[in-house]
Amino acid sequence: MFNCMVIGAGIAGLSSGIALHKAGHRPVIFEAYGVPSDGIGGFLTVAVNGFDALDTLGLKGAAGRLGFSTPLMSMYLGSSGKHLIDFDYGGSLPDGTTARTMTRSELYAMLREEAGRRGIGIVYGKRLTAVEETPDGVSAVFHDGTTAHGDILVGADGLHSRVRTLIDPDSPEPRNIPLLNTGGILPAGVLPPGLLDIEAGRMKMVFGKRCFYCYMQDPDGRIWWFANPLQRSSEDPATLDAGARKAWLTNLVAGDRTIMAAIITATDDIIRPYTTSDFPSIPRWQRDRLVLVGDAAHAASPSSGQGASMAIEDAVTLGRSLQGQEQGSLPEALARYENERRSRAESVVEWGRRNAAPKIRGQFKRVFEDLVLPAVFRGIARRSEDTFDWVYRHHIQWDTATSDIA
Repeated sequence: MFNCMVIGAGIAGLSSGIALHKAGHRPVIFEAYGVPSDGIGGFLTVAVNGFDALDTLGLKGAAGRLGFSTPLMSMYLGSSGKHLIDFDYGGSLPDGTTARTMTRSELYAMLREEAGRRGIGIVYGKRLTAVEETPDGVSAVFHDGTTAHGDILVGADGLHSRVRTLIDPDSPEPRNIPLLNTGGILPAGVLPPGLLDIEAGRMKMVFGKRCFYCYMQDPDGRIWWFANPLQRSSEDPATLDAGARKAWLTNLVAGDRTIMAAIITATDDIIRPYTTSDFPSIPRWQRDRLVLVGDAAHAASPSSGQGASMAIEDAVTLGRSLQGQEQGSLPEALARYENERRSRAESVVEWGRRNAAPKIRGQFKRVFEDLVLPAVFRGIARRSEDTFDWVYRHHIQWDTATSDIA
């Protein structure tokens, strides 16, 4: 049994703590912020591969009560309103489970409550500054001068991971994607009846004249939306106040043949725009008794729709890799975890970057939006073999040493 220190109490850290507990170890989670992050963050989608991993942890049922089902997406041109193509968002699991959209806070709260139910400690106000490795373990040194000791330290501390730099000081910085991310949730009944042009559970994704965006309706009538404006060096929308932010976004979508301008105008609380990044690859995920999970190892563009799902997959794979291991086999177990996850994770990162590319090019050149995109999606529709099973059908078999495509 290992004493495991997990650095970071987000989705990756909480999932890792639960998976390590399932594997028979004793995890404690250390969070840099002083209080839980209830109510913080926007929304995300957990894909079916994420639900498959949650099922291994016994949490698919709890997660399936969060948010709402979003199994379908449709692509449109904003300039003309032209419909391009419809996609399944990964299909469904054998029991009918589909992708679900939920607030980040909902998923976080469910995982935190489950960690507490399993007796997993979470210590707040502990920002990691250094580690000290010894023959019999590793010590974590925190900014307040305190320390903690364990057999293994798991870096679930996100895109700007301190643990990543401790594993390899020469690890590259995140790679910028020139898109901003913003969005909001509009309460039911605010827009005039009959204005919404998409059924509940379907994501309407639009290549607008000046911005890529998406909106969808939940069964209660709320409208969830996000937008990906191009990041330009001449402006910093994150500095705008709420009114100016709304005016800026409304101007970006005003010329499109959609209802997006009305949605933005009616939304009171719009997320402050933030930059997006990814990691093409980092040299090492683990060293001795240190290991990375989630965005600390392989941050993907939001265009992948896989951030939360990949973090949960990492957690399950790490827990399974460490199940039944002894002290002497720890380095081999961590190397096995990295070897199993690296290729898949890097493929998803690149897939996400490819998904972001049309959003970028469409905002640079109208000709790409008006002429090229329809041809691209016609080609996809003709190629029945062009599936994404490698993304969505990934299954981690807990009691064996390999994962597979179901």
